[in-house]
Amino acid sequence: MSGVNEIRSKFLDFFAENGHEIVPSSPLVPRNDPTLMFTNAGMVQFKNVFTGVEKRPYQRATTSQKCVRAGGKHNDLDNVGYTARHHTFFEMLGNFSFGDYFKDRAIELAWNLVTKEFGLPKDKLTATVYIDDDEAFNLWKKIAGLPESRIIRIAGSDNFWQMGDTGPCGPCSEIFYDHGDKIWGGPPGSAEQDGDRFIEIWNLVFMQFEQLEGGVRNPLPKPSIDTGAGLERVAAVLQGKHDNYDIDLFVALIRAISELTGADPQGEQKASLRVIADHLRASSFLISDGVLPSNEGRGYVLRRIMRRAMRHAQLLGAREPLMHRLVWALVREMGQAYPELVRAEKLIEETLRLEETRFRKTLERGLSILDEKSSGLKKGDMFDGDTAFTLYDTYGFPLDLTQDALKSRGISVDQAAFSDAMERQREKARASWSGSGDTASENVWFPLREKLGATEFLGYDTESAEGVVTALVRDGKDADSLKSGESGAIVLNQTPFYAESGGQVGDTGVLSGEGVKFRVTDTQKKAGDLFVHIGTVEQGTLKVGTALQLEVDHSRRSSIRAHHSATHLLHEALRQVLGDHIAQRGSLVAPDRLRFDFVHPKPITAEELARIEDIANEVVLENDEVTTRLMAVDDAREAGARALFGEKYGDEVRVVSMGKQAREQGQNALGWSVELCGGTHVRRTGDIGLISVTGESAVASGVRRIEALTGRHARKHANDTMALAKTAAFELRTSIEDVPARIAALMEERKKLERDLSDARKKLAMGGGASGGNGAAGGVREAGGVKFLARAIEGVETKDLKSLVDDGKKQIGSGVVAIVGVTEDGKAGIVVGVTADLTARFNAVELVRKGSEALGGKGGGGRPDMAQAGGPDGAKANAALSAIEQAMMGA
Repeated sequence: MSGVNEIRSKFLDFFAENGHEIVPSSPLVPRNDPTLMFTNAGMVQFKNVFTGVEKRPYQRATTSQKCVRAGGKHNDLDNVGYTARHHTFFEMLGNFSFGDYFKDRAIELAWNLVTKEFGLPKDKLTATVYIDDDEAFNLWKKIAGLPESRIIRIAGSDNFWQMGDTGPCGPCSEIFYDHGDKIWGGPPGSAEQDGDRFIEIWNLVFMQFEQLEGGVRNPLPKPSIDTGAGLERVAAVLQGKHDNYDIDLFVALIRAISELTGADPQGEQKASLRVIADHLRASSFLISDGVLPSNEGRGYVLRRIMRRAMRHAQLLGAREPLMHRLVWALVREMGQAYPELVRAEKLIEETLRLEETRFRKTLERGLSILDEKSSGLKKGDMFDGDTAFTLYDTYGFPLDLTQDALKSRGISVDQAAFSDAMERQREKARASWSGSGDTASENVWFPLREKLGATEFLGYDTESAEGVVTALVRDGKDADSLKSGESGAIVLNQTPFYAESGGQVGDTGVLSGEGVKFRVTDTQKKAGDLFVHIGTVEQGTLKVGTALQLEVDHSRRSSIRAHHSATHLLHEALRQVLGDHIAQRGSLVAPDRLRFDFVHPKPITAEELARIEDIANEVVLENDEVTTRLMAVDDAREAGARALFGEKYGDEVRVVSMGKQAREQGQNALGWSVELCGGTHVRRTGDIGLISVTGESAVASGVRRIEALTGRHARKHANDTMALAKTAAFELRTSIEDVPARIAALMEERKKLERDLSDARKKLAMGGGASGGNGAAGGVREAGGVKFLARAIEGVETKDLKSLVDDGKKQIGSGVVAIVGVTEDGKAGIVVGVTADLTARFNAVELVRKGSEALGGKGGGGRPDMAQAGGPDGAKANAALSAIEQAMMGA
């Protein structure tokens, strides 16, 4: 029982057997402590339980917690690889009591595990207690049987723990292991305590006081226990090693590195092998928990860890990117305990490969320019700060790399000039914003972005977290506070709220704290990557520096995720059905619908729409895992990823893939649908539920729009449609299946009735029944020596006037026919016909124009024997007929 995996399991099983709940490790990005960059201790996920803010269904817990110490005050980065026990990533074994047992049981459990289960000899163990903690001192004597000489009282903060300036606190008690006199060092508290002979393997925190302002400490009503045992240190002891890097886990990782580089694990390059092994763990676990390399915040710390390892890979002589080729070895060693490593393996590999490829180019370009620009400098000279900034700004060559490269030659960098160049660049950035027309960004958001940095987005992995208010804005200006009832905008150091971009709407939800509540109605991006939470204070007064619990509206976000993933599936289905020319031209991803605009020259047929919907839903039913990975833009496009219209992409992009059948059949190694996308998506395609296409239309020349619903919205639409179908069937006295045939029959029957009605109206109109006519206008009379049939009628469609004129011409044999049809809205149409024997004397076009003028119209057209016109004033129908008659008489 000496392997790392066995030790971890034995620890957890021991405490589970003693009534503890085994709680999975929380992510490395703290969700409940915005003051921490990374989770750095086992108690972080239980902070709110200890303070009473949160209740859990258990009073005892045990964990193996992933931890990183590589940024902020907990920064061991520079020591890693050169000492026996410094790591950026480590595992902290712990057991916790939330007001249940206290010192006696905690000491008993620790001692039994260490001596009985792990089998460590008692004479190798020493305990420490806080200087005035007589209770713990006596318990070690009683329970462990340790002599007083091996129970050492320690004063100061080393053996007294505090959560902060105020809050829970209490004395500590530690267990040390003696590696023997072959190693220099003395017991804790001695003059030689900094040596490596006595190594702390366990720390027990007795949380028994509450620290108040002014230094007052009151006893807690329910004292608690928080312990921590470094797994790597425990493993070293149990495996008979003094150096953590000699335990089985690191031996396996270092062996894999050695096989790829040829470096001797015990040779001169030993430190480089250790750096790579340690940093591989830290980088891989951070990526699996959603952190990706960037130039801000957590992403910057990750990038530093990665690039430090990559620089050591080059020192080992690796000519090609190395780190991504080692991920398999880490997954083999730790994947069983941490399945997130297995799930994210491809993402980790792609991210490491991309970063190392870029870093090598950065080094190559930067060192070349650096050599050229510094060739004339000698020891004691100063390198030009403007050139150093150009290396940084244009070539991505960090200032610390420039300083390191020149340090060996005794050359420093003009940092003042570098800072001046940086400020000039910021001024240019401000100017670019002021020219954008966004006054608020120029006057408020850009300065805030410059001051606060980018907002850390946590929303790919969680919908709840804690954050600290870093800025408040009201009416376009900075504000110190927002009071109940006031609306404004909040900037936080980190957030799970998605800010509107790429067609996806911004999140809504609630920000709450002690006595304060803020309702978020929208989230927007300002100044590039500053997330701004817009809404209203519903309770209390909100101030800068307030710590808040951040809760995204889960139901709304879930619907948005489903609609966004469905958009990707429809995009690919459209391409497969309609052709490769399909290109996105805009989208909307909302909680209740999706809209997708694309290039296509003609309407989509019903059959094509049905195929598109079916294809997309087939991928939904696959229930494939939706994967994301970080890739270079060129690599992503080469792999078949599609870029969306209007989106701006940097050198690194998130690639979202789904559809396992294509992967399995070798059509695309990444998936069936592969797109560059920064939005949020479902975990598996089955989470979409159902895709229902509800509409297809034209939005511009050559641009079509498809609209669709997913999940419960699609189901509601289907249910509503079925209800309509049932109602229609009931009204039609038929079954749902026969509704189309019944409607077709009714439509045919209606057409026949309309034809019959039209014929009846025509016969009535030509049978002497004039509407609005009187005198001669009622029938046939003589005008200009020929027969003139003139009628003003209603109830006959304008398109039927010509056939009535033809009938009139047949009726009179020789002469002129003029019919004015008055429509329901008071307008009129007029048709004039001249029999063939009279077209030399009368022109139908000239006559109809005279009638049109009387109706308030202009012109008219046709042939000499048949012409048509109209006018807006149907009340002048008889005047129009009279005008035609007068024209005939003057002909």
